Amino acid sequence: MKKMIIFISSLLFAFNIYSPAFKQNSFIPAKYTCDGEDISIPLIISNVPKNTEELAVIMQDPDAPYGVFTHWILYNIKPNTKIIPKNLPKTSVTNIGYQGINSFGKIGYGGPCPPKGQTHRYIITAVALNKKILLNPDLTIREFLDKIRPYVFATAQYIGLYKRR
Repeated sequence: MKKMIIFISSLLFAFNIYSPAFKQNSFIPAKYTCDGEDISIPLIISNVPKNTEELAVIMQDPDAPYGVFTHWILYNIKPNTKIIPKNLPKTSVTNIGYQGINSFGKIGYGGPCPPKGQTHRYIITAVALNKKILLNPDLTIREFLDKIRPYVFATAQYIGLYKRR
């Protein structure tokens, strides 16, 4: 399986994403994981670059045993969106944007669920696109990245950790 992880660095912008649920590089509370309620993480987006036409959010685990594991794809987000609330419905279309198919094969958010004993990193990436793209809901990560790649001009990242008991 080919490893696929989203864009690593921000390009010249002070674009930010964070979660009020946990600090950068700290443990994600169990309620947002397979050991809890498995609800989506609340996120705050700030300093969105001018000329952003659309935003997207991707959450991936680069430490998964069989390659990068995608936990969430949320896209077609309006550029003035500041808050992505917790517990988005696991539906193709939400009031925030469209959701894609995660590596569990399901629509929407699938929380951290690493093998027991190992701490994994969960990289949440906000992506700013300089063009509105007419995408359908229910895309896989490969389909999504192939369609947005030419229009990405800024990214922001936030990292959480999780280890199962």
